[in-house]
Amino acid sequence: METLNEHPAITLFVCANCARPGKIASSSRRTRTIVPDFNWPGPVKQVIVPCTGRLQPEHVLKAFESGSSVVSVVACREDNCHYAEGSRRCARRVDYIRSLLNDIGLGDERLLFFQLPGSAAEDLAMAVGKPSPADASDSLKAQIESIRDEAMKVLHAYPPNPLRALGGANGGGDE
Repeated sequence: METLNEHPAITLFVCANCARPGKIASSSRRTRTIVPDFNWPGPVKQVIVPCTGRLQPEHVLKAFESGSSVVSVVACREDNCHYAEGSRRCARRVDYIRSLLNDIGLGDERLLFFQLPGSAAEDLAMAVGKPSPADASDSLKAQIESIRDEAMKVLHAYPPNPLRALGGANGGGDE
């Protein structure tokens, strides 16, 4: 597998509730966010959001402005979203942002949208004292690898983000 250079060319927005096991009670009654390991071949800026439905166009556009060549959004499946409408809302926003990317000449192919299993059903089952559904870790691992491979394919298929050369990411932007 190829490796990326030392600067993140991919920004990944990932829902804190997707692809994680059901919540496990701790002494503080808080749970720790467990993000899937995508095993990236180099640096990737990974941003964990409480729900991708909260992701705004400005967040994605800022990632491109900062020099990312590819931005990927990983949401829960619509039927297993903690916030019921979060994944659907995110999908509509991604379509809108893609139209903006085309309008500015960057191209909509650089914005990827994926869905992984959420944990709403598992958390609900645990809350009422029922066993959570069986774990399909091999299938999940294949889905995670597929997301990584697709993002890398897009990264290599298109030239670097032209905004990077104009002062984004590491060229003196106002971050």
